[in-house]
Amino acid sequence: MILVTGGLGFIGSHIALSLLAQGQQVIVVDNLANSSLQTLERLEFISGMYVPFIKIDIRNTPALNKVFEQNSITAVVHTASFKSLEESVLKPLEYYNDNVSCIMSLLRSMQRTGVRQLVHLSSLAVYGQSSTDLTEDIPFNYAYPNPYIKSQQMVEEIIRDTSLTDNEWKIAILRLSNIAGAFEHGVLGESVPPLPKNIVPLAMQVAALQRESIELRRQANTVDKTVERSFLHVLDGCDAVLQSLQWLSTQNFACEAFNIAGELISMQKLLDEIGEVAQITINTEDALYYPHAELDQIGAFSEKAKQTLNWQPQRSIRQMLEDEWRFYQNTLRGQ
Repeated sequence: MILVTGGLGFIGSHIALSLLAQGQQVIVVDNLANSSLQTLERLEFISGMYVPFIKIDIRNTPALNKVFEQNSITAVVHTASFKSLEESVLKPLEYYNDNVSCIMSLLRSMQRTGVRQLVHLSSLAVYGQSSTDLTEDIPFNYAYPNPYIKSQQMVEEIIRDTSLTDNEWKIAILRLSNIAGAFEHGVLGESVPPLPKNIVPLAMQVAALQRESIELRRQANTVDKTVERSFLHVLDGCDAVLQSLQWLSTQNFACEAFNIAGELISMQKLLDEIGEVAQITINTEDALYYPHAELDQIGAFSEKAKQTLNWQPQRSIRQMLEDEWRFYQNTLRGQ
Protein backbone atom coordinates (compact mmCIF):
# COMPACT_ATOMS: atom_id res chain seq x y z
CA MET A 1 0.00 0.00 0.00
CA ILE A 2 1.28 3.46 -0.93
CA LEU A 3 0.65 6.48 1.29
CA VAL A 4 0.11 9.78 -0.56
CA THR A 5 0.46 12.84 1.66
CA GLY A 6 -1.46 15.87 0.48
CA GLY A 7 -3.37 13.33 -1.56
CA LEU A 8 -6.43 15.50 -2.18
CA GLY A 9 -4.39 18.41 -3.53
CA PHE A 10 -3.89 19.03 -7.25
CA ILE A 11 -0.72 16.99 -7.72
CA GLY A 12 -1.44 14.48 -4.96
CA SER A 13 -4.88 13.54 -6.29
CA HIS A 14 -3.53 12.93 -9.79
CA ILE A 15 -0.75 10.77 -8.37
CA ALA A 16 -3.27 8.79 -6.32
CA LEU A 17 -5.46 8.22 -9.39
CA SER A 18 -2.46 7.19 -11.50
CA LEU A 19 -1.40 4.69 -8.84
CA LEU A 20 -4.92 3.26 -8.67
CA ALA A 21 -4.93 2.94 -12.47
CA GLN A 22 -1.75 0.86 -12.15
CA GLY A 23 -3.47 -1.52 -9.73
CA GLN A 24 -1.73 -0.17 -6.62
CA GLN A 25 -3.42 0.09 -3.25
CA VAL A 26 -3.45 3.69 -2.04
CA ILE A 27 -4.20 5.47 1.21
CA VAL A 28 -4.59 9.25 1.18
CA VAL A 29 -3.94 11.71 4.00
CA ASP A 30 -4.63 15.44 3.84
CA ASN A 31 -5.46 18.24 6.28
CA LEU A 32 -7.84 19.83 3.72
CA ALA A 33 -6.10 23.22 4.08
CA ASN A 34 -5.81 23.58 0.28
CA SER A 35 -8.18 20.85 -0.87
CA SER A 36 -11.68 19.48 -0.36
CA LEU A 37 -13.58 16.23 0.05
CA GLN A 38 -15.10 16.76 -3.41
CA THR A 39 -11.76 15.61 -4.80
CA LEU A 40 -12.08 12.36 -2.84
CA GLU A 41 -15.55 11.86 -4.32
CA ARG A 42 -14.11 12.38 -7.82
CA LEU A 43 -11.29 9.92 -7.16
CA GLU A 44 -13.73 7.24 -6.06
CA PHE A 45 -16.15 7.96 -8.92
CA ILE A 46 -13.43 7.83 -11.59
CA SER A 47 -11.66 4.76 -10.19
CA GLY A 48 -14.83 2.95 -9.17
CA MET A 49 -13.03 2.06 -5.95
CA TYR A 50 -13.15 2.95 -2.29
CA VAL A 51 -10.18 5.20 -1.55
CA PRO A 52 -9.10 5.13 2.11
CA PHE A 53 -8.76 8.71 3.39
CA ILE A 54 -7.67 10.03 6.77
CA LYS A 55 -7.90 13.70 7.65
CA ILE A 56 -4.76 14.55 9.58
CA ASP A 57 -2.04 17.15 9.61
CA ILE A 58 1.10 15.10 9.11
CA ARG A 59 2.97 17.41 11.48
CA ASN A 60 0.98 15.57 14.18
CA THR A 61 3.48 12.72 14.53
CA PRO A 62 1.46 10.57 16.99
CA ALA A 63 -1.56 10.67 14.64
CA LEU A 64 0.66 9.87 11.68
CA ASN A 65 2.23 6.98 13.60
CA LYS A 66 -1.25 5.44 13.92
CA VAL A 67 -1.73 5.64 10.15
CA PHE A 68 1.45 3.64 9.64
CA GLU A 69 0.65 1.20 12.43
CA GLN A 70 -2.88 0.48 11.21
CA ASN A 71 -2.05 0.07 7.50
CA SER A 72 0.41 -2.09 5.56
CA ILE A 73 2.27 0.85 4.01
CA THR A 74 5.30 -0.02 1.90
CA ALA A 75 6.11 3.36 0.32
CA VAL A 76 5.26 7.07 0.64
CA VAL A 77 4.77 9.77 -1.98
CA HIS A 78 5.13 13.10 -0.19
CA THR A 79 3.33 15.99 -1.89
CA ALA A 80 2.09 17.91 1.17
CA SER A 81 3.72 21.35 1.24
CA PHE A 82 3.18 25.04 0.58
CA LYS A 83 4.54 25.95 -2.85
CA SER A 84 4.23 29.68 -3.69
CA LEU A 85 7.46 31.66 -3.94
CA GLU A 86 5.61 34.97 -3.66
CA GLU A 87 3.38 33.95 -0.74
CA SER A 88 6.37 32.62 1.18
CA VAL A 89 7.85 36.14 1.29
CA LEU A 90 4.67 37.32 3.05
CA LYS A 91 4.30 34.24 5.28
CA PRO A 92 7.79 32.90 5.98
CA LEU A 93 6.89 31.33 9.34
CA GLU A 94 4.03 29.36 7.76
CA TYR A 95 6.31 28.04 5.01
CA TYR A 96 9.12 26.99 7.33
CA ASN A 97 6.65 25.49 9.79
CA ASP A 98 4.70 23.56 7.17
CA ASN A 99 7.40 22.38 4.79
CA VAL A 100 10.18 21.61 7.26
CA SER A 101 7.97 20.27 10.07
CA CYS A 102 6.09 18.00 7.65
CA ILE A 103 9.19 16.19 6.43
CA MET A 104 10.60 15.83 9.94
CA SER A 105 7.36 14.29 11.21
CA LEU A 106 7.03 12.03 8.18
CA LEU A 107 10.60 10.72 8.40
CA ARG A 108 10.22 10.08 12.13
CA SER A 109 7.09 8.01 11.53
CA MET A 110 8.69 6.11 8.66
CA GLN A 111 11.80 5.46 10.73
CA ARG A 112 9.72 4.25 13.69
CA THR A 113 7.62 1.84 11.63
CA GLY A 114 10.32 0.54 9.30
CA VAL A 115 8.97 2.06 6.06
CA ARG A 116 12.01 3.08 4.04
CA GLN A 117 10.77 3.90 0.53
CA LEU A 118 10.01 7.56 -0.23
CA VAL A 119 9.36 9.75 -3.26
CA HIS A 120 9.59 13.40 -2.25
CA LEU A 121 8.31 16.12 -4.57
CA SER A 122 10.60 19.15 -4.60
CA SER A 123 10.97 21.98 -7.13
CA LEU A 124 13.44 23.19 -9.73
CA ALA A 125 13.44 26.47 -7.79
CA VAL A 126 15.38 24.67 -5.03
CA TYR A 127 18.68 25.52 -6.77
CA GLY A 128 18.13 29.22 -6.03
CA GLN A 129 19.65 30.09 -9.40
CA SER A 130 18.41 31.65 -12.62
CA SER A 131 19.23 29.26 -15.46
CA THR A 132 17.70 27.51 -18.45
CA ASP A 133 19.87 24.40 -18.13
CA LEU A 134 20.01 23.33 -14.49
CA THR A 135 21.55 19.92 -13.82
CA GLU A 136 21.55 17.84 -10.65
CA ASP A 137 25.25 18.45 -9.98
CA ILE A 138 24.81 22.24 -9.70
CA PRO A 139 25.17 23.25 -6.03
CA PHE A 140 22.36 25.05 -4.26
CA ASN A 141 22.60 28.80 -3.76
CA TYR A 142 21.88 28.86 -0.04
CA ALA A 143 22.06 32.65 0.02
CA TYR A 144 19.00 33.12 -2.21
CA PRO A 145 16.54 35.19 -0.14
CA ASN A 146 13.25 33.33 -0.56
CA PRO A 147 11.61 31.38 2.30
CA TYR A 148 10.01 28.75 0.03
CA ILE A 149 13.33 28.00 -1.67
CA LYS A 150 15.17 27.95 1.66
CA SER A 151 12.57 25.61 3.14
CA GLN A 152 12.94 23.17 0.23
CA GLN A 153 16.72 23.30 0.52
CA MET A 154 16.38 22.46 4.23
CA VAL A 155 13.97 19.62 3.45
CA GLU A 156 16.39 18.03 0.98
CA GLU A 157 19.26 18.34 3.48
CA ILE A 158 17.13 16.69 6.18
CA ILE A 159 16.26 13.84 3.81
CA ARG A 160 19.89 13.29 2.81
CA ASP A 161 21.18 13.37 6.38
CA THR A 162 18.46 10.93 7.48
CA SER A 163 19.22 8.53 4.62
CA LEU A 164 22.82 8.24 5.82
CA THR A 165 21.69 6.86 9.18
CA ASP A 166 20.28 3.65 7.72
CA ASN A 167 21.42 1.78 4.61
CA GLU A 168 17.90 0.52 3.92
CA TRP A 169 16.54 3.93 2.89
CA LYS A 170 15.39 4.15 -0.73
CA ILE A 171 14.58 7.76 -1.63
CA ALA A 172 13.94 9.64 -4.87
CA ILE A 173 13.73 13.45 -4.76
CA LEU A 174 11.90 14.80 -7.79
CA ARG A 175 12.61 18.46 -8.59
CA LEU A 176 9.55 19.39 -10.60
CA SER A 177 8.74 22.10 -13.11
CA ASN A 178 5.64 24.22 -12.65
CA ILE A 179 2.72 21.79 -12.90
CA ALA A 180 -0.54 22.33 -14.81
CA GLY A 181 -2.99 20.31 -16.89
CA ALA A 182 -5.65 17.80 -15.92
CA PHE A 183 -6.46 14.11 -16.10
CA GLU A 184 -7.64 12.72 -19.44
CA HIS A 185 -11.07 13.88 -20.64
CA GLY A 186 -11.19 16.63 -18.02
CA VAL A 187 -12.51 14.37 -15.27
CA LEU A 188 -9.97 15.49 -12.64
CA GLY A 189 -7.96 18.69 -12.46
CA GLU A 190 -6.96 21.70 -10.43
CA SER A 191 -9.65 23.16 -8.18
CA VAL A 192 -9.40 26.92 -8.69
CA PRO A 193 -10.12 29.13 -5.65
CA PRO A 194 -11.59 32.63 -6.10
CA LEU A 195 -8.12 34.14 -5.68
CA PRO A 196 -5.60 31.75 -7.30
CA LYS A 197 -1.90 31.95 -6.50
CA ASN A 198 -0.66 30.69 -9.88
CA ILE A 199 -0.72 32.22 -13.35
CA VAL A 200 -2.53 29.42 -15.22
CA PRO A 201 -5.66 29.39 -12.98
CA LEU A 202 -5.70 33.20 -13.05
CA ALA A 203 -5.60 33.13 -16.85
CA MET A 204 -8.40 30.54 -16.89
CA GLN A 205 -10.56 32.99 -14.95
CA VAL A 206 -9.83 35.70 -17.52
CA ALA A 207 -10.63 33.30 -20.36
CA ALA A 208 -13.95 32.43 -18.65
CA LEU A 209 -14.78 36.16 -18.29
CA GLN A 210 -14.67 35.90 -14.50
CA ARG A 211 -11.80 38.36 -14.33
CA GLU A 212 -11.04 41.32 -16.61
CA SER A 213 -7.28 40.96 -16.78
CA ILE A 214 -4.19 39.54 -15.17
CA GLU A 215 -1.32 41.55 -13.73
CA LEU A 216 2.00 40.74 -15.35
CA ARG A 217 5.42 41.84 -14.20
CA ARG A 218 7.80 43.02 -16.91
CA GLN A 219 11.08 43.49 -15.09
CA ALA A 220 12.94 40.27 -15.92
CA ASN A 221 16.16 40.10 -17.90
CA THR A 222 14.53 38.14 -20.73
CA VAL A 223 13.48 38.86 -24.31
CA ASP A 224 9.93 39.96 -23.48
CA LYS A 225 10.76 41.12 -19.92
CA THR A 226 8.57 38.43 -18.31
CA VAL A 227 10.05 35.54 -16.34
CA GLU A 228 10.58 32.20 -18.07
CA ARG A 229 9.51 28.98 -16.38
CA SER A 230 9.58 25.29 -17.21
CA PHE A 231 6.07 23.80 -17.34
CA LEU A 232 5.11 20.15 -17.09
CA HIS A 233 1.82 18.34 -17.64
CA VAL A 234 0.60 16.91 -14.35
CA LEU A 235 0.35 13.43 -15.92
CA ASP A 236 4.02 13.59 -16.93
CA GLY A 237 4.74 14.35 -13.27
CA CYS A 238 2.66 11.32 -12.29
CA ASP A 239 4.62 9.17 -14.73
CA ALA A 240 7.85 10.33 -13.08
CA VAL A 241 6.50 9.25 -9.68
CA LEU A 242 5.47 5.82 -11.03
CA GLN A 243 8.87 5.32 -12.68
CA SER A 244 10.62 6.41 -9.47
CA LEU A 245 8.70 3.90 -7.37
CA GLN A 246 9.52 1.15 -9.84
CA TRP A 247 13.21 2.10 -9.83
CA LEU A 248 13.37 2.32 -6.04
CA SER A 249 11.92 -1.18 -5.72
CA THR A 250 15.02 -2.53 -7.51
CA GLN A 251 17.53 -0.71 -5.28
CA ASN A 252 19.19 -1.82 -2.06
CA PHE A 253 19.97 1.77 -1.00
CA ALA A 254 19.31 5.04 -2.79
CA CYS A 255 19.01 8.75 -2.17
CA GLU A 256 18.98 10.44 -5.55
CA ALA A 257 17.60 13.71 -6.91
CA PHE A 258 16.17 14.04 -10.41
CA ASN A 259 15.17 17.08 -12.44
CA ILE A 260 11.68 16.49 -13.83
CA ALA A 261 11.44 19.32 -16.34
CA GLY A 262 9.14 20.30 -19.19
CA GLU A 263 9.27 23.04 -21.82
CA LEU A 264 10.56 26.51 -20.99
CA ILE A 265 8.19 29.37 -21.81
CA SER A 266 7.85 33.03 -20.86
CA MET A 267 4.77 34.18 -18.98
CA GLN A 268 3.70 36.38 -21.88
CA LYS A 269 3.96 33.51 -24.36
CA LEU A 270 2.13 31.25 -21.92
CA LEU A 271 -0.76 33.72 -21.77
CA ASP A 272 -0.77 33.97 -25.57
CA GLU A 273 -0.98 30.18 -25.75
CA ILE A 274 -3.86 30.09 -23.27
CA GLY A 275 -5.61 32.73 -25.37
CA GLU A 276 -5.29 30.54 -28.46
CA VAL A 277 -6.64 27.50 -26.60
CA ALA A 278 -9.61 29.42 -25.17
CA GLN A 279 -10.05 31.50 -28.35
CA ILE A 280 -9.99 34.76 -26.44
CA THR A 281 -7.44 37.46 -25.71
CA ILE A 282 -5.98 37.24 -22.21
CA ASN A 283 -5.81 40.91 -21.24
CA THR A 284 -2.88 41.98 -19.08
CA GLU A 285 -1.96 44.98 -16.96
CA ASP A 286 1.55 45.95 -15.99
CA ALA A 287 2.06 44.98 -12.37
CA LEU A 288 3.63 47.28 -9.81
CA TYR A 289 7.37 47.00 -9.32
CA TYR A 290 8.19 43.83 -7.36
CA PRO A 291 10.85 44.67 -4.74
CA HIS A 292 11.81 41.10 -3.82
CA ALA A 293 14.30 38.78 -5.50
CA GLU A 294 12.90 36.86 -8.47
CA LEU A 295 14.54 34.22 -10.63
CA ASP A 296 14.38 35.33 -14.27
CA GLN A 297 14.59 31.81 -15.70
CA ILE A 298 14.02 28.33 -14.27
CA GLY A 299 14.69 25.58 -16.77
CA ALA A 300 16.54 22.28 -16.54
CA PHE A 301 17.87 19.19 -18.27
CA SER A 302 16.25 15.86 -17.35
CA GLU A 303 18.92 13.57 -18.78
CA LYS A 304 19.52 11.83 -15.44
CA ALA A 305 15.82 10.95 -15.16
CA LYS A 306 15.86 9.68 -18.74
CA GLN A 307 18.89 7.47 -18.19
CA THR A 308 18.04 6.19 -14.68
CA LEU A 309 14.24 6.23 -14.50
CA ASN A 310 13.50 5.83 -18.21
CA TRP A 311 11.39 8.99 -17.93
CA GLN A 312 10.93 11.93 -20.25
CA PRO A 313 7.95 14.26 -20.80
CA GLN A 314 5.41 13.03 -23.35
CA ARG A 315 2.94 15.93 -23.44
CA SER A 316 3.32 19.45 -24.84
CA ILE A 317 2.47 22.75 -23.21
CA ARG A 318 -0.42 23.07 -25.68
CA GLN A 319 -1.90 19.74 -24.52
CA MET A 320 -1.33 20.75 -20.90
CA LEU A 321 -3.34 23.94 -21.42
CA GLU A 322 -6.04 22.27 -23.49
CA ASP A 323 -6.59 19.68 -20.75
CA GLU A 324 -6.70 22.32 -18.01
CA TRP A 325 -9.12 24.50 -19.99
CA ARG A 326 -11.38 21.50 -20.66
CA PHE A 327 -11.50 20.66 -16.96
CA TYR A 328 -12.11 24.27 -15.99
CA GLN A 329 -15.02 24.53 -18.41
CA ASN A 330 -16.43 21.29 -16.98
CA THR A 331 -16.32 22.73 -13.44
CA LEU A 332 -18.12 25.88 -14.61
CA ARG A 333 -20.86 23.63 -15.99
CA GLY A 334 -21.04 21.78 -12.69
CA GLN A 335 -19.63 18.57 -14.09
